[in-house]
Parts: sequence; C-alpha cells; structure tokens
Amino acid sequence: MTFDSIRDIQLYQSASGYRFSVDSLLLSDFVTLREAVSIADLGAGSGIIGILLAKKYPGASVDLFEIQESLLRLAEKNVLLNHLGGRVRAIKCDLRSQALASTSRRYDLVVSNPPFRRLKSGLLNAEEEKAVARHEIKLNLHEFVAATACLLRTKGRLCLIYHPSRLSELIDTLRKWGVEPKRIRFVHSTISSESKMVLLEAVKGGRTYLRVEKPLYIYEEDGGYTEEMEAIYNP
Repeated sequence: MTFDSIRDIQLYQSASGYRFSVDSLLLSDFVTLREAVSIADLGAGSGIIGILLAKKYPGASVDLFEIQESLLRLAEKNVLLNHLGGRVRAIKCDLRSQALASTSRRYDLVVSNPPFRRLKSGLLNAEEEKAVARHEIKLNLHEFVAATACLLRTKGRLCLIYHPSRLSELIDTLRKWGVEPKRIRFVHSTISSESKMVLLEAVKGGRTYLRVEKPLYIYEEDGGYTEEMEAIYNP
C-alpha cells in the first residue's frame, strides 16, 4: 500500500494493484453541474473520483459502488482519511445484480471510469485489480448502462470517460436505455496525436442534442503539461 496526495485530498492506494490515473481528474473536472444532492460513483476503485466530487459539491452525499473487496476497503479508509464519513460511503455491489432494480435510491449524477476493453481484446493484466478495472470481466457495456439507467433519476446526468474506439457502441447502448448523450469532449495526449479517451455526459430522458466541445490536450509537444492540464491538477 502507498500513501499519496493530489489536489487537497490524500489517498491510500494498492502498491501493485489498480491505481488511479489522470483519467480520474479529467472526469471530475468534466462534471459541470451547478449543484448535486446525490452522486453515485460506479466502479469506484479506491474512491478518488467520488471523493473529488464530494469536495466539489459540499452539499452532496456520495455512494461509492465497488465489487472488489480489496478496493472497497481502500475506499473506506480514504473516505475516513479525508474526513468525509458523514457524506460518503463505500458500498460493495455487483452492478449486474437484479437487486439493484429494487433500490429506491435515485441519483442526480452517476460518474464512472468503466472497463472498456472486451475480454478478448488486448493483454489481460495478471494483477486481478487491474484486469477487472480495464477488461469486461465482471461488467460489460450493456450491463453498465442498464445499471446506470436504473440508478439515475429522470433528467439525472451520467458523466464517464471511455475509449473512442467504442464511442458509437456506447452512444447506441445509452440510447437503448433512454439515456441521451448531450456533451462529448475528446482527450488527446498532444495536439499532434489521435484521441486516446473521450469524456461524455448524458441525460436520462433527455432530448436529442449533442454538443462536441473543443479537444483537451494533456501534454505540450515538449512533454510538459498544457496550461489547461496544469489548471486541472491545481485549480
């Protein structure tokens, strides 16, 4: 286990298992709601995105849904470490469970950095935490969107980060479950590279209208962070 800090939060992380990346910061920054009362982080890992959003929306309660026991325990520690025990809770949950449909809780905002690799695409990481986080071992795209549609209130928003190669499949699946894509932003390593990730916001029961925002570049050509990326790290 390692002890790390980013922005104004501190985190315990697995030394060799799943560790957060810049994706978590990009996603939390992409959320632009004026206010949120209830937030769900699906596949929360060590809890970084949910904790960042709890800081961003001090009036919100945040539920961290995680299926892996080891990461759930880290999330619980990190909630207490950041003095958020009154508003943030970690919940062990298989998002494929039929019991999810019977829950009465509905959320203003659902966020996620879900696994985007199909089982037979790319090398499967030998470390289980990483493998489950990246490949559709315990949750595929259809199951993820079904869970999201179940947990969102009408007009509630989903914000996620995903891989551009599956964007058309993602949009098609969201629409099948009544969650309408409204805003997307492509993420590039540099201005000369192709997109490596895409940020997407969708609304449950929303009307058809999609805004494509300007690209987000992480690095300058000389290897340093762009001005926008520096501002995301140090708001």
